[in-house]
Amino acid sequence: EGMALPQRIFPPEKISMDWQQRQRPGAGLFNLGNTCYINVILQCLTYTPPLANYLLSYQHSQSCQQQGFCMMCTMEAHVRKVLCSSATAILPGAVLRDLKFIGEEFEYGRQENAYEFLRCTLDAMHRACLSCHLDVSSQETTIVHQIFGGFMKSRVTCLSCQAVVDSYKAFLDVSLDIRAASSLTTVLEDCVTPKQLDQTECFRCSKCKKKAAASKKVTVHRAPRVLTLCLERADQWTGTKISKFVEYPEYLDLRPYMSDPAGEPLLCSLYAIVVHSGDTCLEGHFLCYAKASNGLWYKMDDESVDNCDIHTVLGQQAYLLFYAR
Repeated sequence: EGMALPQRIFPPEKISMDWQQRQRPGAGLFNLGNTCYINVILQCLTYTPPLANYLLSYQHSQSCQQQGFCMMCTMEAHVRKVLCSSATAILPGAVLRDLKFIGEEFEYGRQENAYEFLRCTLDAMHRACLSCHLDVSSQETTIVHQIFGGFMKSRVTCLSCQAVVDSYKAFLDVSLDIRAASSLTTVLEDCVTPKQLDQTECFRCSKCKKKAAASKKVTVHRAPRVLTLCLERADQWTGTKISKFVEYPEYLDLRPYMSDPAGEPLLCSLYAIVVHSGDTCLEGHFLCYAKASNGLWYKMDDESVDNCDIHTVLGQQAYLLFYAR
């Protein structure tokens, strides 16, 4: 449907969405001063079942030929250390040491944004996988894109002749404007509602052969195995933090937001969230909640890992939400 099929480096049939090992939660992570934004992302990725299964299998390191820094090898060693350590907390030393290789904008000792660190970490992991292969043009080749990647479909409809133009875009995460919403479902419903293009978005209809009024509808065309949602907490106009509760479910059906909304339900289960506490987005503290392989939820606040229940998880001012198919 208009999308070229890419060459796949990692075969999707090898991805396991269920934990291969079930055990107690692993170690907490020490904060060396403003490193909480790193800790929460490392913990959420550690408890992402298909990624953890892959990293614990040594599949990458056994074939890695990269010289110097490799984010996949770093994550493989980190996840194994967290989940297999008998210590209550460990230091993510390798990640802190190679911070500049993950993202040039990150400065050790300075508070940064957890969402930006997530994006840079996934990109670094993706590049590490591509370094061993020749096909770097594909957007859907690696284990990273096989797990976190999906496709959005944008349909522009000419309001004069009803002609349509479809385009597709790959994504690893989705940012959502929560200013006018009270729940995640209302935000998603608004996203897939057709909107008329404003005058600055000139649309030249190929059928009418002229500029025309048009509407645009964005839907999820292919859902990822792991859906990562960012509830935008920084007001883009004022820069102030949006400190409001946005309701989000433990189980999310993506089907109503798909290009084909009439198919079978597409259920996703919440397994991790990131929370930011503080009056502004430029300061404060990040912590997270994650579901361990034993099926129980835990609050992870740097070196502390404490059990909690789902009601506590669903009552947070969430910043990042992680759902698994």
